[in-house]
Amino acid sequence: MIIPQALRLSARRHLFRAVKGALIFPIDLMALTPQEVSRIAQLARLELQPAEQVEMLAQLNGFFGIVGLMSAVDTSGVEPLYTPLSAVTDVTLRLRDDVVSESNQREQNQRSAPSVEDGLFLVPKVIGA
Repeated sequence: MIIPQALRLSARRHLFRAVKGALIFPIDLMALTPQEVSRIAQLARLELQPAEQVEMLAQLNGFFGIVGLMSAVDTSGVEPLYTPLSAVTDVTLRLRDDVVSESNQREQNQRSAPSVEDGLFLVPKVIGA
């Protein structure tokens, strides 16, 4: 995983610095343990082999490391972008008026449904009690 040099340097400068009253913790505090990865895999119904579990642990901790680095960067005074293109060119939003442009065709759309009641699709129960 490649992290830009500027981001690494900026993150190092700000890791333990208090920013607006909140302390930024070191990245290692967000690291997952092998037991947590096993629990996540179980919840996600994933069968991970030991080698896959080690790889997943490295990937997840790498992700949290990047999140930690990004959280450490001081972004005060930076205006959020509504589109990435606005960082490189002047973009004006072309919004259309919020008006209804189609007629209600509920009955026509529900003709092929096996079961409908009061304008709602009825579906069989799939989860047992």
